[in-house]
Amino acid sequence: MACNDKENPLYEQYDRLLDIARKYEMVLSLGDGLRPGCLADATDRGQLQELIILGELAKRAKDRGVQVMIEGPGHVPLKDIESNILLQKRICAGAPFYVLGPLPTDIAPGYDHLTSAIGGAIAGAAGADYLCYVTPAEHLRLPTLADVREGVIASKIAAHIADLAKGLPGAMDRDRRMATYRKEFNWQGQVEAAIDPERVVALLEKSASAAEEGCTMCGDLCAIKVGKMKRA
Repeated sequence: MACNDKENPLYEQYDRLLDIARKYEMVLSLGDGLRPGCLADATDRGQLQELIILGELAKRAKDRGVQVMIEGPGHVPLKDIESNILLQKRICAGAPFYVLGPLPTDIAPGYDHLTSAIGGAIAGAAGADYLCYVTPAEHLRLPTLADVREGVIASKIAAHIADLAKGLPGAMDRDRRMATYRKEFNWQGQVEAAIDPERVVALLEKSASAAEEGCTMCGDLCAIKVGKMKRA
């Protein structure tokens, strides 16, 4: 586009693209090139105008029998995340929404997997359908495999929190199992119920009691252990 001073060919020849997508049963992900790269740009005129165009493209695809999803903003203040989701759903007629985080602060480089998980949980609870994982290396360098793993785990946590907020069937089952395993001091059960079992095994320190009840956080003052002693 910059070199030839011409429109994006995927946009200019969108009807041709739809013909190809329908023939090969492709799903189009309509990206937001004007997504906010910082909080100050969030929900500005450029972002909203592009969202309107994406809504029009989504309708044209739907009318032609082609599935689409819409890519969403990257940096959004916490108070504006829900309204961004609801706006997209309205303008794009409920098309699946894929959000890039979103990141509710700009000043946490090195921890953007955490800031995106915070924003992602809120976005998911508000109706976002897919969360894009963000690694600790975001804005700093290409991610390593370890960075990718950290980002994916953080995003999975955010997605599960959103599922709980939505009250999706079965979402609470794993949390209930974890609660039961903790009450029973069932360490293996806790490992298996965790989102990141490897991390649990690496960090787990059991109390020195013969029964290995409780972890070293509370030791003999563990509320569950004290409760069992009183009942005994």
